[in-house]
Amino acid sequence: MSDSFEYQDSLSQTENDVKRWGPILGNPTPGARLLDFPTLPGLIKQREEDFLVDEIPLYEPSGSGEHVYVRVQKHGMSHSELLGVLRKHFKVRESAIGAAGMKDRIAVTSQTLSIHMPDREPTQKPIDDERIEILWMSRHANKLRRGHLEGNRFVIRIRNLDPSQAPQLWRGMRELEKRGIPNYYGHQRFGYRRNTQRLGAYLLQNRSKDIVEDVLGTQGSWFPAHQRNQRDLFDEGKLKNAMQMWGRRDEAEKSIIAKLVSNRPPDVAVKAVSRHMRGFWVSAVQSAIFNHALDARVRDGSSDQILEGDIAFRHQSRKGFLVDKGTMGAEDQQARVQNFEISPAGPIWGEGMLHAGGQVADRELVFLREAGIDEEMFTKIGLGVKGTRRPYRVQMTNTGIDSGFDDHGPYIRITLDLPRGSYATFVLRELLGDDGVDSARRDHRDSGVYGGADNS
Repeated sequence: MSDSFEYQDSLSQTENDVKRWGPILGNPTPGARLLDFPTLPGLIKQREEDFLVDEIPLYEPSGSGEHVYVRVQKHGMSHSELLGVLRKHFKVRESAIGAAGMKDRIAVTSQTLSIHMPDREPTQKPIDDERIEILWMSRHANKLRRGHLEGNRFVIRIRNLDPSQAPQLWRGMRELEKRGIPNYYGHQRFGYRRNTQRLGAYLLQNRSKDIVEDVLGTQGSWFPAHQRNQRDLFDEGKLKNAMQMWGRRDEAEKSIIAKLVSNRPPDVAVKAVSRHMRGFWVSAVQSAIFNHALDARVRDGSSDQILEGDIAFRHQSRKGFLVDKGTMGAEDQQARVQNFEISPAGPIWGEGMLHAGGQVADRELVFLREAGIDEEMFTKIGLGVKGTRRPYRVQMTNTGIDSGFDDHGPYIRITLDLPRGSYATFVLRELLGDDGVDSARRDHRDSGVYGGADNS
C-alpha cells in the first residue's frame, strides 16, 4: 500500500480519482460544454464585490407569526458561518433558523432567513460581525425551507478581459438564453473533499467499513493537509488521541469516532451520523449520476431536444410526463421546447421517480449501474430517499452586459436571473471555461494530501 502524497495539481488528482472509483464516483462534475464558441480568458471572484447575488423571494412575510424573517447582506462568509453568527446574535438553536438557499462565500450576497422566536421579540442591537448587515426584519407564520425562493439575481464583474471583448461574451449569452443553461449540480454538492458521492454510494451498498475509513483515515479520498495528524492516529489505532483532534464543525468525524472508541462496530458508528447528513450523502450520489446523464446529452446535442421515451418537465407547473410515440405525434413537442414551455428531465434516482421509456431508460440505467447502485437500494436504506426529475436545462432571464474601468482595472459586467436550484457557475463556465471559473474556488485541493493503494 503506497504512502499518502501531495497532489501536484487538481488534474492529476481527478485522473487518479476516476482511475480508482470510476467516472461517476471519481469525478461527479461536468466535462462537456454546450457552446461551441471559443472560451474567453476571463476570471471571476477576484474580489468579493465582483460577485453580487440577490435572492428573489417566493413570497413576502405577512407581518405576523412565530418566525422572524431577517434580510441579511453578507460578504466573505460561508453559509455555516452565517448560521453560527445568527444563532449567537438571536440566542436560538441552529435548528430554529431556516433558509431558502445557501449563498456563495466569495461574494456580496443578500438573502432572507427565518428565526423561530414565538415568545420574544428579536434584539435590535447591531450584529457583532462586520461581514453581516441586517437590512430588515418582519414576522411570518412558517419557517423558511430549502427551495422557498423564486430564484437569484446576479451582477458579476469579469476581470482579465479587455472591454472590447464584450460583444463576443454577449453572443455567448444570447445563445445560452436561446438554448438554456445546462442544469448541472455544482461542486458544492460534493463537499470540500469531493467525496460525498462516494459516501452516498457506500451507504446504499451497506459498506460501513469503507465509510469509516474514508471519513477518518488516510487511504480514502483527498483531505486537507491540516487533518494529517488525526488521520495518521486513526490508521495507527489510536482512536482516543485522534478523536481529540477533530473540531466542532467536524460533525460526521466526531460522531463516528466516538462510537468506535466505545467499541461499537462500523455500522453502528455510521448510524450515529445525523439522518440529515446521511441523506446529504445519498443526494450527492443522486446528483453525480444526474450530472453524467446530462453530460451525455450535452455531448450529443440533445440537452435541448425532446426524445421519444423522455420525461418532459413543464417549467410552469414543475411536473413531468412521459413522451411516448402517441405524445410525440399529438403536438409539436420541439416547438414547446423552443418556447421554454417544457424541457427534457434527467433522473434523480429514488422512491417515486417517474421512469423514462425505451432507449432513454436504457441509457439512464447505464449510469446508475456505473455508480455500482441498483434502484432497490434507495428503498432499503431506510432514509426515505425520494426520487424525482430535474430539467436538463433552465432559462436565464433579465440579461445585460456593460464594461468599464474601476480602481482595479478593466472589467466586463454581466447581469442575469436564474431560477432556484441552478448555478450561475455554469453560465460562466460556458463563457470562460473551467480555468476561469475554477480560479475562484480557493479550496486549493492541491495543497492537501491523498492516499490509496491504487496510486503511485
